[in-house]
Amino acid sequence: MTFKLFTAAALSALLAACATTGVPQQGGWAAADDVGDFAADGRLAVKIEEKGSYANFDWTYQNRVQTIDVNTPLGTTVGQLCQDAQGVLAVDAKGRVYQANSAEELSESLLGFSLPVQYLHIWADGKRVAGAPYSLLSDGRLQQFGWTISRTVNAEGQPRVLQLESDRLSLRLVFDEVNTRPAASAQTQCAARA
Repeated sequence: MTFKLFTAAALSALLAACATTGVPQQGGWAAADDVGDFAADGRLAVKIEEKGSYANFDWTYQNRVQTIDVNTPLGTTVGQLCQDAQGVLAVDAKGRVYQANSAEELSESLLGFSLPVQYLHIWADGKRVAGAPYSLLSDGRLQQFGWTISRTVNAEGQPRVLQLESDRLSLRLVFDEVNTRPAASAQTQCAARA
């Protein structure tokens, strides 16, 4: 239950992150052939039914392994979400591991609603999931998998804010730093599987 509340709070925090500067995404959300490796950190906010919460995040995508650590403002990791070729898992602050075949399945069982974690790295890169239905709104926002996605970038074209909205909740990632050339890693599966 604590993990569920934390995860919901962390997601609520995505939306609650305050206004930031950035330039709205220009162009048409090209289909993602591949997303390059990156490491990023920042703040996240989630708003669910008018209740919000926030947290910090550290996010890596390397060798097709996506890991998101959710941290308190003091830097303590309270949860980790990881996706690799074997599926998705979450680790809470007490070291308990929860596994599923997909991010939707795991978030549904832990939180009671589905989160598009498996697509975040694609949308953060300013692309859409290839081969899946989508539409573009007149203001440049992407609609895909029941989510409306908007993105702003910094002067270097890197993500500054990634905003996702569905009929139940809103997620907001505010990026403080994005490194598109992270240190090389031989990791090919989630560390918690070892």
